[in-house]
Amino acid sequence: MDRASLIGLALGIAAIVGGQAIEGGQLGILMQPAAFVIVVVGTLAAVLLHHPLPVFLRGLRMARWAFRPPAEEAQALIRRIVLWSHTARAEGLLALEKHVNTTHDPFQKTGLQLLVDGTDAGKLRDTLDVQIASFETGERQAARVWEIAGGYSPTLGILGAVLGLIHVMENLSDPSKLGTGIAVAFVATIYGVGLANLVFLPIANKIKFSIARRVAEREILCDGLIGIAQGDNPRIIEARLKGYL
Repeated sequence: MDRASLIGLALGIAAIVGGQAIEGGQLGILMQPAAFVIVVVGTLAAVLLHHPLPVFLRGLRMARWAFRPPAEEAQALIRRIVLWSHTARAEGLLALEKHVNTTHDPFQKTGLQLLVDGTDAGKLRDTLDVQIASFETGERQAARVWEIAGGYSPTLGILGAVLGLIHVMENLSDPSKLGTGIAVAFVATIYGVGLANLVFLPIANKIKFSIARRVAEREILCDGLIGIAQGDNPRIIEARLKGYL
């Protein structure tokens, strides 16, 4: 669990609520279901229109990475690659075939199988680089779901405020309702800007951080397999891969 994300979210909410309380405002004025529906449902509609459904659903699933990021595997991966290097150096590349079925990662399986098949280092790098680029593109497209939401929600907040002001205009004959009506109207703007800057954009950036780490892990694997294909000394491979850390 990423405690920093939880603390940051809690501090953001506390800052808004605390600021309202310090100013002497009523906390209940911030609870406006109509404004919430306009901003959240409107943003959801815009993001659905912006992205294909599979990408949208993938982005929603990735939101948990902001609070529970994928486990870091770089150090364990380096140890595994060094083990493969010792095996290949002592028994030959064909001895690595027994390791192909021991991993559940498709990228690792592909790399190991190409290595066992005797693919030269240049073609091995080309093949794995294409897969890394494709993986990164797909992951970043899904992460942009939250980035796009952060772009649309402030605009939807303004839209909610305008709708609220229209409602205020309908009650100009009753001055006692004007102050409260205007305050309620601008709550939609608070929702739009607050969700964008305290939820949507931070989640997008935290997901991108996890994606960058996962891409680096694939680059570690690619570099290690190429070193094995070239017959590099296991110690040299290990020293080079630790540079990624």
